[in-house]
Formats: sequence, C-alpha cells, structure tokens
Amino acid sequence: MKLKNILIVVNDIERSRRYYHDLFGLDVILDNGGNMILTEGLVLQDREIWKSFLCKDVIPENNASELYFEESDIEAFAEKLERLYPDTVYVNRLMTHSWGQKVIRFYDPDGNLIEVGTPM
Repeated sequence: MKLKNILIVVNDIERSRRYYHDLFGLDVILDNGGNMILTEGLVLQDREIWKSFLCKDVIPENNASELYFEESDIEAFAEKLERLYPDTVYVNRLMTHSWGQKVIRFYDPDGNLIEVGTPM
C-alpha cells in the first residue's frame, strides 16, 4: 500500500488552483469538476461536495494538520507571498527555530494550514 494524495477542502476551487500554482508552482493533472488533482499529489475538493460526502461541517483553521513545503530561498518566498497575497493570515511570519531551520506558517484562503521551511 502507498499514500497517493492529500486532499484539502476549498470554497472556490478555481481560486485555490491559482493560489497553489502562484505560490508553489503546482499544476492541474486532472479536473473532475469539484475535485482537482494537482502535481505533487495535492487534491482540491469543493467544500459542498465534501460536506455531502461526510454529512458534517468543515471547520477552517482547525490546526489539525498542515501542508509542508521546503524552499531554499525562503526570504524570496516570504516576499512573494506578501506581494501576491497581502491579506494572508499568519500563524508565524518568517522565523528561525533553535535548530537553525527557517520557517513561515500561514493559512491558505480556506483556512488550511501551510508551513514552508528551509531544507534540513
């Protein structure tokens, strides 16, 4: 068995497609209308479709999981994030952990937690 994809729930699938392309360079592999597979295994799922599958509410900013990306030039990434998405809600702006890794944590427009860190 192997893990194939990570699915996140989004309100506006086209807005999220642009967001993940703009910031992380992810491209569409398959668009099933309400379910979109991007490169690197990220799947965007329309919120209403997901709610109908689970029969439960979706809770944004629940801090139960995060998407983790690595970026060598994290200062340039932080500048790009601020320039392209100035309304970003941050958990922490660019910081350096005691072990030397630089990280930034923030929410995507739908409240999914993202961390970008320098390679270890």
